[in-house]
Amino acid sequence: MPRKASIINEGSEEDANDLILNDPQNVDETVNLSRMLAAVMNYLTDEDLEELDVEYLLDATEGLREWWEQYRESNRKQMEEEIKKSLGELSLEELEKIREKIKEKQDKR
Repeated sequence: MPRKASIINEGSEEDANDLILNDPQNVDETVNLSRMLAAVMNYLTDEDLEELDVEYLLDATEGLREWWEQYRESNRKQMEEEIKKSLGELSLEELEKIREKIKEKQDKR
């Protein structure tokens, strides 16, 4: 039985890949992501590299900073939900500290 399940999963994955690869916009995005990944890997595997400089990498790789900002923003909702769920587990003192930080941020605006 497990064999059949993996065959079904493979077929579904192939169908999804066909849908992705048949859309020119997705192909362009895939090519762009591959280019950025190659640039990052080249940087990381540089034998002369003594210290990682993420800011340099974001500046030196065309489109990487924009992609990173979009990625972070897309995860914002998930982060907000995780925070909401964890609030009930915090002590009153911890909640008050968070409240103070929020107020400080609002006052700076």
